[in-house]
Amino acid sequence: MIPAALQDIIDFFEPLPEAERRENLIHYAESSAAQARKPGLIYDLEEVRKDQECSDTVGVFVYLDGEGCVHFAIELGPKIQTLTRAMTTILCRGLNGSLPLEILEMTADFVPRIVGADLVRLRSQTIYYILGRMQTAVRTLMLQSCL
Repeated sequence: MIPAALQDIIDFFEPLPEAERRENLIHYAESSAAQARKPGLIYDLEEVRKDQECSDTVGVFVYLDGEGCVHFAIELGPKIQTLTRAMTTILCRGLNGSLPLEILEMTADFVPRIVGADLVRLRSQTIYYILGRMQTAVRTLMLQSCL
């Protein structure tokens, strides 16, 4: 099951020809800085690190609102590639406001429907990196709240 906001993004990308798909991914990548932390907002989990499968540091910041819905902010180092920046924006817009279980139960099989099969083959590791980090952050947050 995919959250409705993410499904809307998938529905937008899926029918696009390759050239338009790439153009829109670039547009999403250019707005990745808007996914950064908001001043004054307190996050329940802050996780900043550089992993081997990524070219620079990625910070994942998560908080639960009063209704138990998850909200993300993500900050990317300057060496992060365009496609990873695009996926960051897409995932933040598509997953913010979702329930933790919705995020944890998602599989990554929707990714080729957004980026296209060619880019998945070219960038297979980095395409899934941000989703994995977001799911790990939610899992960690949920474990912390159970303690």
